[in-house]
Amino acid sequence: MLEDAGLAAARLHALQRLYAAFERRDGEAMQALYAPQATFDDPVFSLHGAHEIGGMWRMLCRSARKRSRDEWSLKASDFHVDGLNGRAHWEVSYLYGTADRLVHNVVDAAFEFAPDGLILRHVDQFDFRAWAAQALGWPGRVFGGLPPMQRFVRKQAADKLARFLASHL
Repeated sequence: MLEDAGLAAARLHALQRLYAAFERRDGEAMQALYAPQATFDDPVFSLHGAHEIGGMWRMLCRSARKRSRDEWSLKASDFHVDGLNGRAHWEVSYLYGTADRLVHNVVDAAFEFAPDGLILRHVDQFDFRAWAAQALGWPGRVFGGLPPMQRFVRKQAADKLARFLASHL
């Protein structure tokens, strides 16, 4: 029982460290919290392995450091761990795209942990239509609720991540 409480506390601490690193825009520290075989899914990305997941975080953090200095904010809350599962709520504001549109995204995250305490599965859920309306301007407002728009954004994000990974080994 005491061992279970210690493991739960360690997993809770891992979630807190993940979002503290994100708040600092430290993608390397975020990557270190994922198991090598981890998966990540949200409405934009579907990633496999700590290398891809860490690449996404490094890419997003790098962009935030360069473009969203004053507009960047992250608030993480409602951390909870039960056995090998965890969850958190977070809200982030940042500039997106060549037009530097201000985006405020509200995200609910679910986690599954490996026995060693690293993140094995991470699923973020947010309102893609609301995100697209903010991030993409009028095309996002008009077409953000349609599957072709989400497929387009997912393809663009995957291509951008592939280019980032190729140039930032």
